[in-house]
Amino acid sequence: MTKRGYTDKLKAGIATLGCKVNQYESQVMMETLLAHGFEQAAEGEPADVFIVNSCTVTATGDKKVRQTVRRARRENPDAVLILTGCMPQAFPDECEAIEEADIIIGNSNRNALVDYIEQFMRSHRRIIDIRPHGKSYGEECSVTGMNERTRAYIKIEDGCNRFCTYCIIPYARGRVRSRSLEEIRKESQRIGQKYREVVLVGINLSAYGSDIGTDLLEAVRAAASAEGVERVRLGSLEPDLTPDRLIEGLAEIPGFCPQFHLAIQSGCDETLRRMNRHYDTAQFRHVCEKIRSTFDNPSITTDIMVGFAGETEEEFARSLAFAREIGFARSHVFAYSRRRGTRADSFPDQVDEQTKGRRSEEMIRETSRSASEFLHSQLGKRVKILAEREVAPGLFEGYTENYTPARIQGTDLCGRIIEATVTDIADGAVMCCAI
Repeated sequence: MTKRGYTDKLKAGIATLGCKVNQYESQVMMETLLAHGFEQAAEGEPADVFIVNSCTVTATGDKKVRQTVRRARRENPDAVLILTGCMPQAFPDECEAIEEADIIIGNSNRNALVDYIEQFMRSHRRIIDIRPHGKSYGEECSVTGMNERTRAYIKIEDGCNRFCTYCIIPYARGRVRSRSLEEIRKESQRIGQKYREVVLVGINLSAYGSDIGTDLLEAVRAAASAEGVERVRLGSLEPDLTPDRLIEGLAEIPGFCPQFHLAIQSGCDETLRRMNRHYDTAQFRHVCEKIRSTFDNPSITTDIMVGFAGETEEEFARSLAFAREIGFARSHVFAYSRRRGTRADSFPDQVDEQTKGRRSEEMIRETSRSASEFLHSQLGKRVKILAEREVAPGLFEGYTENYTPARIQGTDLCGRIIEATVTDIADGAVMCCAI
């Protein structure tokens, strides 16, 4: 897009719902507006243009989108209000009914954001333009930062071909599309001028490269090669797309952070088959064993769903036992939520909400116990902390290589990587002493 200036310096604001990919894409949109003469509205300051970047993973998420749009209209009554993201792409008719939005676009045509704004300002006519996804990455997107001093995300992949029976995302994001290695190198170089750590993210990150003849290992090497980048971390991985070769290759990359987020979803093979997940518990166990035998002091984190359609008490007990066996460092436990447009929405034997609540509590108790055990296993370890914020005078908070929350005392530590020893545990974090 050609750069255009605005003499009155219009203010822009944005609200982001959902995942790290959405956060990255919101930053892309904001930097696009800044490059075209806008200013970013301060917290609580009325905006001339306000964007709601939506998530549609659950029906509850859709409700939050509607609430966010309505709140944005109340707080910015004269703004050009834009609704974009996954909800318009997956459910265009529902979004068209959200009357507060002046411009509604999906995930595939945000490159024309400024054009849409200018068109609406000229005509004052509502714009609804939701286009299908293309077959290649094709997205003009890069960022210079993430409004954080120490860590930045780089989106390297979009789309998903998996079609898990509970998930709407393939409809909202299209098929797998990967960014070129050269673009990853270039953005990592820009990021490395300001940030010490980059996090590679995608809708199905493990599938990176499957459409362009490369793979995730090469993407990590490309990011790690950038000057200034000292640590590279990965977003969520699919267990069946985490082969031994990938794990071994990652271990050879200086600065790779040994934190692996492997979404198990269920620890019961029968439930996994109904979910159309592409692995079983034996394969998941093998990946965890391989990670732990290859890396020194890695962490394995996960997402676990309870109450999926047809989940019996016996199946839940197996899932609970498997979570206990693996011993996750951290777990996000959530109850299955029916999603219109997915196969599982019409499955028989839906689990009632009371049973889902009870199973959630049981799973949270179990995974909280393993999280506590993992924290205690860090006592006495030598770690490297990327200090991110000062939480009290002289006390800084950040994360170790394996993404354990850590606190350390010092002066002016933000943005620095400090070698330290874990000496204590308090409030869900390890307390450290600099070496």
